[in-house]
Amino acid sequence: MAEEIYDEYPSLTLAKESHEQTIAPLKLGERIKAIRTRLGITLEEASQRTGLARSTLSKIENEQISPTFQAMQKLAHGLQIDMPQLFEKPNKKVATGRRDITLQGDGKPHPTQTYEHELLATQLLNKKMMPFKSRVRARSFEEYGDWVRHEGEEFLLILSGVVTFFSEFYEPVQLSEGDSVYYDANMGHMLVSVSGEDALILWVTAK
Repeated sequence: MAEEIYDEYPSLTLAKESHEQTIAPLKLGERIKAIRTRLGITLEEASQRTGLARSTLSKIENEQISPTFQAMQKLAHGLQIDMPQLFEKPNKKVATGRRDITLQGDGKPHPTQTYEHELLATQLLNKKMMPFKSRVRARSFEEYGDWVRHEGEEFLLILSGVVTFFSEFYEPVQLSEGDSVYYDANMGHMLVSVSGEDALILWVTAK
């Protein structure tokens, strides 16, 4: 009977929908989890930042308990956000303000038998990308012993020199300064320098 009334009077339907929207639950836990996820921090890190126990944060995010006003203050301060952001819809984008500058030569060195890596943006934790520069020391396929494989996707740009890019399912290809390649890092791959000097490349690995 109620549905028939709403069908007969569309204005009442709009009023009903408007009323349903106003009484929708806040779902603070869902919003807090969305903010933490966008910041790229774990529950443990959030606990250290806010001073709230990890178990308490977990219960809040899973809507098992409601946060007190004091807890919400700690969350806002620890996550470096304004209190109103805790009440915003989780699909609204929130700028994290993450930034890390690496000056020339200030990257973290990580030498291997075939590469001399310089890791960039090392101050940021839980990055979605891993950028680094590499000097390719290998001069032959045999120096590797086996294909290089790992999770994620990868992009590389040749900064100087010339390399041969080997990949498991494609013919080898020669790349020079300014050339680039994007590929599935689960596929076997490797690089060798074919120029007089070691080639220098920029590498970005994405999870």
